[in-house]
Amino acid sequence: MELHIAHLYADLMNIYGDRGNVIALGNRAKWRGIDVEVRSYSVGGWTDSEWPDVWFFGGGQDQGQDIVGADLAGKNGAALRASVDGGAAIFSVCGGYQLLGHEYVPEIGPAIPGVGILDVTTRAGKKRFVGNLLAESPDGQLIGFENHSGRTYLGAAARPLGTVVVGNGNNGEDKTEGAVQGKVIGCYLHGSCLPKQAMAVARARP
Repeated sequence: MELHIAHLYADLMNIYGDRGNVIALGNRAKWRGIDVEVRSYSVGGWTDSEWPDVWFFGGGQDQGQDIVGADLAGKNGAALRASVDGGAAIFSVCGGYQLLGHEYVPEIGPAIPGVGILDVTTRAGKKRFVGNLLAESPDGQLIGFENHSGRTYLGAAARPLGTVVVGNGNNGEDKTEGAVQGKVIGCYLHGSCLPKQAMAVARARP
């Protein structure tokens, strides 16, 4: 058995230790006797000859996010949607989470289209949310560090990953943190996220 993991835009979207999520996924598979292959996908042409089983999409600075957003507006965004339709899973954090939604609306300038895999929309806020984040989920407590100015709002097709206990989460208003839709998960939990949720990850079921 082999698990194929893809790190999306690792050269542009990899801040606050987000790469640790890829390491955690790989290690958990190896501990179970599963062979692991990790590949990186960035700006430019992708091949669909062998899509991964799991994509990871981390956070990045605004400039990197603009570059990635433009790249996903073309055939690579369509390829990512096709991969998910074919059964692949995605775990995303912060900027990656926002770009998987319908759009990001800045304070100034036109909206940046998202991939549309998650039924969420993000709008720029005036105040940046920075600090520890604690949320309750069906699989246990989720902890991490948030640092974002975007306000993310869920549509009917997505459900929250958890309920905020400490911090702001998606938007600082409705107590939601993250989004889950099928095999696609988005959140604002930096840290890295997955290594900090060892018990919740172990209990989680599809």
